[in-house]
Amino acid sequence: MARLNAHTDTRQEILDTAYGLVGAKGFSGVGLNEILASARVPKGSFYHYFGSKEAFGEALLADYFEGYLADLDATLAEPGLNHAERLMNYWRKWQATQGSIDYQRKCLAVKLAAEVSDLSEVMRLALKDGTAGIIERLAGAIEAGVAEGSLKVEGEPHTMAEALYHVWLGASLMAKIVRTDAPFEAAMATTRRILGLA
Repeated sequence: MARLNAHTDTRQEILDTAYGLVGAKGFSGVGLNEILASARVPKGSFYHYFGSKEAFGEALLADYFEGYLADLDATLAEPGLNHAERLMNYWRKWQATQGSIDYQRKCLAVKLAAEVSDLSEVMRLALKDGTAGIIERLAGAIEAGVAEGSLKVEGEPHTMAEALYHVWLGASLMAKIVRTDAPFEAAMATTRRILGLA
């Protein structure tokens, strides 16, 4: 049993170390040697845990989205709040993390979508699955908010969730370009309008 834990811990250490490096430099901009040196894992060990750098990228995204979706589930189930308040907390957290300079907290979907989608089919599919999970959860929260009366949307919840996710992805990219919070403020205003909030 200890060997399994050591294996799992070493594999996770590689993934955890890679978040900040990939968040800062992109997937192609980070070499395996840099990741392994930062994780203090012997160079030859990488292929024991991952078959290739592409398989590592797929695992990195799967691990990232597992944590992201768990955090999203917690945000969307926060006690004492209605669904409108929970959704707005999610967008505020998005702005806080994407507007920060902490690469460990940056969204890998924002960082890697344009870079790897044309280079790796398995990584594109990992991004597709992860973002679909986010949209499904947002759609569920919108539907529940409409049912409880805290939200008023003109359209099908899944379509609205997809549109809002796209707005926030775009805002995150524009915030990188203009280096201000203006895109997030515009996204927040659009979000409130789409969700029927004053």
